[in-house]
Amino acid sequence: MLSNYTFENPWLLLGLLVVPVLAYWYFKKVNTSTASMPLPGIGSVESTRSIRSILSSMLPLLSLLALSLMIIALARPQLALTEEEVTAEGIDIMMVMDLSSSMLAQDFAPDRMTVSKQMAIEFVDKRPYDRIGLVVFAGESFTQCPLTVDHKIVKDFLSSLQCGLLEDGTAIGMGLASAVNRLKESDTKSKIVILLTDGSNNSGYIKPMTAAEIAKELGVKVYTIGVGSTGRARAPIGKRPDGTFVFGNTRVQIDEELLDEMSKQTGARYFRATTSAQLEQIYAYIDQLEKTKIEVNVYKRYEERYRPFLLAGLCLLLLQWLLGHTLLRRLP
Repeated sequence: MLSNYTFENPWLLLGLLVVPVLAYWYFKKVNTSTASMPLPGIGSVESTRSIRSILSSMLPLLSLLALSLMIIALARPQLALTEEEVTAEGIDIMMVMDLSSSMLAQDFAPDRMTVSKQMAIEFVDKRPYDRIGLVVFAGESFTQCPLTVDHKIVKDFLSSLQCGLLEDGTAIGMGLASAVNRLKESDTKSKIVILLTDGSNNSGYIKPMTAAEIAKELGVKVYTIGVGSTGRARAPIGKRPDGTFVFGNTRVQIDEELLDEMSKQTGARYFRATTSAQLEQIYAYIDQLEKTKIEVNVYKRYEERYRPFLLAGLCLLLLQWLLGHTLLRRLP
């Protein structure tokens, strides 16, 4: 790209300003010159010019173009080649997503699940140097994706999440325990869990606070996010025989006290998102809180590129000389 080019002697490019002056002087001289000896008229072909004579009059343009190329060569064009050495002290992040049927509530457009997935994907995009994994839970939990630096896989798993894949319920403790289990072997200095739910713990054989205590012992911070508007929301209240959900207005119930206590236990924070915009801000805030330490060393080297310009200029001069003494030669 041209933006990668630089010149060792850029001030010499001012010489290019002489080229249009020389061109103007030459063509003005040609147009105003007259023959030193009047010749007899030749009638209707008086103003006719052959292709040879036209080309012959254009020969000086080769000299001007050659001069331009040589001036550029003298300015020493160089291609700047940049190399970056990135050293990153990454953070291991386990994302824990609630897949209970209540995540289909429509107080977020189109529903909590869709918005939560999209915000999580955007968060992953902002963490290029971190290992990220994914745990999902409803009435039970399992690891959807172990810690990996292949963020495309993580985003693909996030995009494919659906409510109804697991037994319904909200096993917050199980979800957190699964995530902490994935982080216990990590040797990174920073390990965090981002747990998103819209309900209260009502399933599973591991209590949320027990899982939080284990997280604390292992040095894992647990950021919790409660998703859902206040009051009532249109959400699933039952299932038809064909497996589709029946919707109705239900009360939004999030155990904020429990989520807050879990986060404080591990030295992190609890957040409440009642709108899509708030959820986006929460992920952005967590992104700022947990910054990855990155060291970037930039190395630059320059490759000389004046030779093609010099060679082209010499070739044009040689071409002008050959044409002027052969095909386009003028007799005295």
